[in-house]
Amino acid sequence: MAQCEHGHGVSPHLDKAWDENGETEASAEAKDRFSVEVAWAWEKALHEAMTPRTRKIALRTSMVLGHGRNSVFPVLRRLTKLGLGGKIDNGRQFVSWIHEADYCRAVEWLVDHEEIVGAVNVTAPNPVTNSEMMRTLRQICHVPFGLPARGWMLEVGAFFMRTETELVLKSRRVIPGRLLATGFGFEFPTIRQAFENLNRPPG
Repeated sequence: MAQCEHGHGVSPHLDKAWDENGETEASAEAKDRFSVEVAWAWEKALHEAMTPRTRKIALRTSMVLGHGRNSVFPVLRRLTKLGLGGKIDNGRQFVSWIHEADYCRAVEWLVDHEEIVGAVNVTAPNPVTNSEMMRTLRQICHVPFGLPARGWMLEVGAFFMRTETELVLKSRRVIPGRLLATGFGFEFPTIRQAFENLNRPPG
């Protein structure tokens, strides 16, 4: 079993959610041709690998929300509490996400269900726009306002962080079609439920 971050549903399709049958496309606005081609090549290599005794599942993983060192949640919460938790760019881009507990449960589900092969979207069933995500986080953190991040700010930040602006500009409206079809149930199906859980004090 292996994984890659795989975006479905780019800016021309903001009104449509994509499951595993959707097409993976590049968006000129997000400048994401490179990452999309990497995803194509990665899955092609996985499928062509000669592993006759190994079941292969390509995990198309969305943003995982948790408390880990590399999780985006602590960063977003810190920015929000500093008054910087506004929308990014126009805020209309969709964000696909999953709570870390549901991610782990989904992987266990796939291990136990040997009939599942091929691509699987590991993401919560309710993607949200960037504006809605940040508004929800501000409400949970009891912060009344959040300064927006403009495009040029993203370019500067991405340069110093050695990353790409497409990670926040590309619209990913992805739904977990195969997980839902096989009966998997999410503990945190909405972004509010996920944020409320993660924002609670440990213990």
